Amino acid sequence: MTFTEKTRIGIIYKNEAARAVLARRLPDLLSSPPHMLSLFKSLTLEKVYAFRQEELGQPDWIAETLAELAAVASDSGVAEPDAEVAPSAEYEPADVPEASAAVQAPDEAEQWGVYEIELKGPSHGNPFTDVELAAEFSSGGQSVRMAGFYDGDGVYRIRFMPDAQGAWTYRTTSNARSLNGIGGAFRVLPPSAGNHGPVRVKDTYHFAYEDGTSYIPVGTTCYAWTHQGDALEAQTLETLKASPFNKMRMCVFPKSYLFNENEPVYDPFEGSLEKGWDYTRFNPVFFRHLEDRIADLGKLGIEADLILFHAYDRWGYSEMNPAADDRYLRYVTARLSAYRNVWWSLANEYDLMWNKELADWERFAEIVTSNDPAGHLISNHNCFAFYDYSKPWVTHCSIQRVDVYKTSEATTEWREKWKKPIVIDECAYEGDIDQGWGNITGEEMTRRFWEGAVRGGYVGHGETYLNTEEVLWWSKGGKLTGTSPDRIAFLRRITEESPGGVLNPLPSDWDVPCAGVKDEYYLYYFGFNQPRFRNFSRKPGTKYAVDVIDTWNMTIERLEGTYEGAFRIELPGKQFMAVRLTKTE
Repeated sequence: MTFTEKTRIGIIYKNEAARAVLARRLPDLLSSPPHMLSLFKSLTLEKVYAFRQEELGQPDWIAETLAELAAVASDSGVAEPDAEVAPSAEYEPADVPEASAAVQAPDEAEQWGVYEIELKGPSHGNPFTDVELAAEFSSGGQSVRMAGFYDGDGVYRIRFMPDAQGAWTYRTTSNARSLNGIGGAFRVLPPSAGNHGPVRVKDTYHFAYEDGTSYIPVGTTCYAWTHQGDALEAQTLETLKASPFNKMRMCVFPKSYLFNENEPVYDPFEGSLEKGWDYTRFNPVFFRHLEDRIADLGKLGIEADLILFHAYDRWGYSEMNPAADDRYLRYVTARLSAYRNVWWSLANEYDLMWNKELADWERFAEIVTSNDPAGHLISNHNCFAFYDYSKPWVTHCSIQRVDVYKTSEATTEWREKWKKPIVIDECAYEGDIDQGWGNITGEEMTRRFWEGAVRGGYVGHGETYLNTEEVLWWSKGGKLTGTSPDRIAFLRRITEESPGGVLNPLPSDWDVPCAGVKDEYYLYYFGFNQPRFRNFSRKPGTKYAVDVIDTWNMTIERLEGTYEGAFRIELPGKQFMAVRLTKTE
C-alpha cells in the first residue's frame, strides 16, 4: 500500500522501516507511555499534525513525512489473518466409544440461573481449538443450542440459562467421540428471591428485568478492578454493597493507563509478555476468576457491563489478528452468556482500536449475538465518533461525552435520533487528577446525572480522586470517597417514585428541562441556575401537590395546600434545585 495523509499511525508504526521515519519526524513517539501511544496509533497523519501543528511547525511537515515514507517498503500494517484451526473429525480414534465421557449435571436449576454440564474428556493436542462441543437444550417446542468450552485439565463445560420453568432435556454434539451424543434431563424451578432474569429494553427508551420488574441503570466504572488481587477486589465489593450502583463497566483484559501500571494477577492466554502469547490456548484460571467476580456482582444485584476490547494495552491483546479476536469472542460468550447479569460492550472507545475497521466490529457483533442465546444487551462505546447505533443488533446507545462541558443536555436529541435507550456511560469523573475528564466536582457529577435523567436518559458515574496508593476507583476499585454517590442514590429514589418508575421528557421551557406525565406529574430541574421564584401555568381544574427539592442537600419540602392554573412557587435562590408537581385527587 501507499502511505497517505489519511493513513493511521498504527499502520505506519507496524512497518519497521516506516517506524524509523516516525521516530525522526515525531521524536517523542517511541518514548510515549502506552496510553498515549494507543491514542497516537488511532490518529491519521493529518490529525497528528492538526493536534501538534504549533509544535511541529513547518507547513510542509505532512508532505515531507510522506516523501520519506515513500522511500521505505510498506505493508498494510493491519493484523494478517492466521489460518483458523478447524476441529478434526478424527480427533479421537474410532475405537473410542461415543458418549463415553464422564458427566456431572444437576437434576434441577432455577429459571434464569446457570445450568452447567461438566464433562471429563480428552486433553491431547490442543482441546481449545481441536475440539468442538455444543448441546441442544429442549423444552416443549423450544430448542436452544449452546456452545461448550474447554476449562483445562481434561474438563469441558456447557453452560445454559433456562428461561422457562418445567422439564428440559439436552444432547451434546462434538467431533470428539467421547463427548458426542450425551443426553440428560433436568427440571427448571421458579427463580429464587432477587432473581428477576436478564435486563431487557422496555418501552423503547427504558429497561426492565425479564420478569417485568423495573430496572433503572445507575452505573459506575471500575475498568480493571478484577486484575487487582483478592484483597482489593473484596474491598470493592464491600463498597458496592453500600452504594446505589447496579451496573459496573469493567474490562475483560487488563489495562495499561495513568494510575494503572501494575501487572495483572492472571494472564488470559498461555505464554508471557517476553516470549509472546499463544492465542490458541486460553488460561482457564484467568476466566474462572473473571466469572467468579461477575457472579459476586450478581449476588449484589449489579449488572456486569463487560468491555470486550480496549486500546489501552501493553500486552498486545488490542492488536491480535482477526482469527484470535474471533476465537476469543467465541470462548468468552460460551463461558459467560449463561450469567443473567452480563451486558456486552464490544469496546471501550472502539475508534481508538487502530487495526479494527467497521467491518470488524460488525463481525464481532455477529459472533457475540449468534453465540449468546440469552440475548444480553449489547452496544459499542465511542471516543471521538459515535458508533452507528441504528444497527439492529445494538440494544442501547453507550455514549462517551463529545463536549468538554456538556453531554447530558443532548439526551433528548439522541433519543429522537436512535429511538433506543440512552446510557451516557462516561460523562467525565468526579475527582482531582490533572486530566479534564477526571476532575469535575461532586456537584457537577450530580448535575449531569439530573440533566440526563429529566431528558429521559441514564448517566454513569466514575471517581478519580488522587491518593498516595494510586488506587483510583475508576480503574482499580477500592473505596469511594466522593460526594456524588449519595446524591445519585437520592436521584434513583426520585426516579423510582415517578409514575411507572421512569422519567420521560416533556415539552419544556427553554431554560428548564422537565420530565413526567402530562397533566399528572412534572419534575423540573434548574441545574446551575438559582432562581428566587418560578411561575407555572397548568391546566385549570387540575390540582397539584408541590415539592421543592434540594438535589444536593437531598431534602424534599412539601408546600402547604394545593396549586392549580397559574401559580408562583418561591425558591431559595441557590443551585441544584428541582420542583415536583404531583396531581392530587
